[in-house]
Amino acid sequence: MSLIAETAVSGTAYSFDMLFSYAVPDRLAADIACGCRVLVPFGRGNKRRIGVVMKLSQGEAKGLKSLVSLVDETPVVSEELLGLAFYLREQTFCTYFDAVKAMLPPAMSVSAKETFRLVKNFTDISSLSPQAAELLQVLSCTEGSKELNEAVEKHIIDNGRRLTDELCDAGALDSDNVFRQAVGDAAVRMVRLTDKYMSTPEDFDLTPKQKTVADFLAEFGAAAVREAAYMCGVTEAVVKRLCANGAAEEYEAEVLRRVEDFADEVRRPEDIVLSAEQQRARDAVYEQMATGKPAVFLLHGVTGSGKTSVFEKLIDDTVKSGRQAMLLIPEIGLTPQILKRFRSMFGERVAVIHSGLSLGQRLDEYKRIKRGDADIVIGTRSAVFAPLDNIGLIIIDEEGERSYKSDSSPRYTTHDIAKQRCAFHGASLLLASATPSIESYYLAERGAYRLLEMKERYRNAPLPEVSIVDMNLERGEGNRTEFSRRLAEELNANLQKGEQSILLLNRRGYHTIISCCDCYQPVYCPNCSVPLTYHKKNNKLMCHYCGYVSEPVTVCPSCGSERLKNMGFGTQKLEEELAMFFPKARVLRMDADTTFSRYSYEKNFTDFREGKYDIMIGTQMIGKGLDFPNVTLVGVLSVDKALYAGDFRSYERTFSLITQVVGRGGRGGSRGRAILQTFIPEHYIMNLAAAQDYKGFYNEEIAIRRAMIFPPLCDMCIFCFSGNEDITVRLGAEAVLRLMNGRLREIQPKTPVRVLGPVRCSYGRINGKYRYRIIMKCKNTAEMRGFISGILTESAKLKEMRNTSLYADMNGDVGV
Repeated sequence: MSLIAETAVSGTAYSFDMLFSYAVPDRLAADIACGCRVLVPFGRGNKRRIGVVMKLSQGEAKGLKSLVSLVDETPVVSEELLGLAFYLREQTFCTYFDAVKAMLPPAMSVSAKETFRLVKNFTDISSLSPQAAELLQVLSCTEGSKELNEAVEKHIIDNGRRLTDELCDAGALDSDNVFRQAVGDAAVRMVRLTDKYMSTPEDFDLTPKQKTVADFLAEFGAAAVREAAYMCGVTEAVVKRLCANGAAEEYEAEVLRRVEDFADEVRRPEDIVLSAEQQRARDAVYEQMATGKPAVFLLHGVTGSGKTSVFEKLIDDTVKSGRQAMLLIPEIGLTPQILKRFRSMFGERVAVIHSGLSLGQRLDEYKRIKRGDADIVIGTRSAVFAPLDNIGLIIIDEEGERSYKSDSSPRYTTHDIAKQRCAFHGASLLLASATPSIESYYLAERGAYRLLEMKERYRNAPLPEVSIVDMNLERGEGNRTEFSRRLAEELNANLQKGEQSILLLNRRGYHTIISCCDCYQPVYCPNCSVPLTYHKKNNKLMCHYCGYVSEPVTVCPSCGSERLKNMGFGTQKLEEELAMFFPKARVLRMDADTTFSRYSYEKNFTDFREGKYDIMIGTQMIGKGLDFPNVTLVGVLSVDKALYAGDFRSYERTFSLITQVVGRGGRGGSRGRAILQTFIPEHYIMNLAAAQDYKGFYNEEIAIRRAMIFPPLCDMCIFCFSGNEDITVRLGAEAVLRLMNGRLREIQPKTPVRVLGPVRCSYGRINGKYRYRIIMKCKNTAEMRGFISGILTESAKLKEMRNTSLYADMNGDVGV
């Protein structure tokens, strides 16, 4: 019996993905472990690929290929996370390797470079096949290692590895693999005294400057070379000569690339004073945590009710009990504010993970967590995979946000991963929001989650007074600007009083559409079925989906007319109009065009909080989680269009956006005001959002979803097809539909299934790819997941699918 490694291999398609069995050579058997990365020969050509060992067992090795080498000395993923990888593959229809890859920071990805060397004095040529002997003769004529390696690489590319492997097995050719990580460890040159100098310093003849350095090192033990030179008032050359004399030695020490937290005060958990509502919420979760049994809570608190203070108390409870905590937030923009608050209380125990950090910073924060240097993790969606090994609490703030759903493989929902981790660790999961998702509130109503409510703002501060302005009347009375007279008056009043205002306009750019007056067609992106947006600052037309950029057009691409009209209103134009109406106002614009730097969020938000700006305008990124005490006015300029997006969740998202942004006002003592401008003032969503009436909205929305059989009354699996030719993609989707209907008739599933489509996606072409979808309403059971997996596997064999890609997304976004 031999040791067998069941391995997830990189670069495999889902249709033939499995755990591939490899024999473990004796030289690797003592060091290999589940969770280690390995180099494996794969496919007919034995091409080298990176894999991850998922299982180890004893078995018959006959006919199995052997592992080439180990990449890691210790496992890169724990037993828990390996189990989570199996869960991800089954639930999200990704490959095993993609599941593991999602758990690791991008900087840890590795590539292998194979090098070859001819073995001198090899004489057993008779043991080689004629072809291998001929190859050996060719290689023997090369000059130098570079030419040899180039010749071997060319042979492998042209002919595969059979003959080179034969030469290696016969001992005529040696091969070695060098692994390179995407980002290496950061290091600093250090200096310390040698043992010999420490024991017999009189044996060394040092100059006065060298003696100064030696005395400094004797006192402090070790120091960075640059630091030692600076502190001793000498050059680095003096330190180097001290090392050359044998009195000291240089070495490299790892340094961590830290994340700036801007914490400027020290706070203590015992200084937090909770209201009665906050205390009840904290006590309920704390009592459950003490049992060591997993549970899910939904904390529904109005905007400004002090949910973050509850988080702080619970996290303090968790770490005091010797366990670890995780706080997930939906937007990178919220991270600096939250990080500053928690670092001021918990210091270096807090690590942060999000995509706005450099690759090196993310790697080093990951290492701090894995070493146990940090027991509190704050981050966005990917932080749910942080390598904590004793979790007591996971908090998902603003839990209804769509950013918690991954839109690339593996297409997971953060809530599901958090539940799995809590189940493994016996931890509590706290979902929190002023506008919970319909799915979460439905589960709370049915008792699957425990509902906690905070109905009052902290210190009984009143909710903002909301006024709905009918823009139809404004237009009828000749007002062609984006500001109603009421909003303009309130902005002016705030400026006079020295109070701040926030304006929400969820559209980037200057003009959102350039349209032809003759054929009425907008100017589309050549790669996408999306109109281009005009950006005045750089005088360019831009696509917000694929990144295409062009000069402004003067002729309609559809009909050749020169009669083009700029339409629509974006944040850039709003900024310009504000300058016209209020020339002395200091305006800060926050959208994807102004926050491309990872430092932009913190700087801009800090400047606004410190009163350096009077008005902040922006897209949805300013609509949630931010706390500015001097903001007393919020204006919502245009959200009508969002109600009619091609997604059954459009009402929910619009209600949430309005409710959240209105809640940014009136947090510092003065009552806030909000102006909601709309062309549909009678719409119930506008009125419920103005009243901050979540329960009323939920009752309306759940009735619609029950009638239409939408989630949470069912699950929806989106099959998305894409390819270079429209007709090819459509025919592929139709072929898969026939396959699905046939398989459904065969298995006759236990729960009802309804298949809709195929139809073009809401955006029928993105980045040059035509897109269709099939929607399947079903229940997310093991039976249905098996059915979906089978469809994905079988569809790869259909001739109609040869040039079309397909993936399945359970409960994914319909409106894209």
